[in-house]
Amino acid sequence: MKIYFASDHAGFEMKNVLAEFVKGLGFEVEDLGPEKLDPNDDYPLIIEKAALEIFKDPTNCKAIILGMSGQGEAIVANRFPNVRAVVYYGGNRDIIKFSREHNDANILSLGARFLKPEDSQEIIKLWLETPFGGDKRHMRRLEEIDKLEESLYKNP
Repeated sequence: MKIYFASDHAGFEMKNVLAEFVKGLGFEVEDLGPEKLDPNDDYPLIIEKAALEIFKDPTNCKAIILGMSGQGEAIVANRFPNVRAVVYYGGNRDIIKFSREHNDANILSLGARFLKPEDSQEIIKLWLETPFGGDKRHMRRLEEIDKLEESLYKNP
């Protein structure tokens, strides 16, 4: 499975550390930017790259995106069909587990200013190792989301 990484300036340093960590777990990793630290970057233009990759192939890849809180990055990502981005910036780790088991989340948005790199590594490992549960009720809900999405694009 391929894991894409993208961040804004607030998540830049942590992104580089975490991408290497995920490579060490045996995943194929692609860094979509930024390549250098720019305190004036605009996260929507960077996060778009990761969201587009998930939009094209939501089954065979995932993305990890980072920003100061992770909130804005997730908002951008969730504008794309097939994307189910969730935010984590600390707290109960069951949130991460349920995001995969119940929602089949395919993008993890991390709040870099609220997490230590070692905590982020544990969260990423948990997120990548947790499979979608596939329960009927969760499948039904994901299908309902897809139908809502389809109807919005057909009848804006």
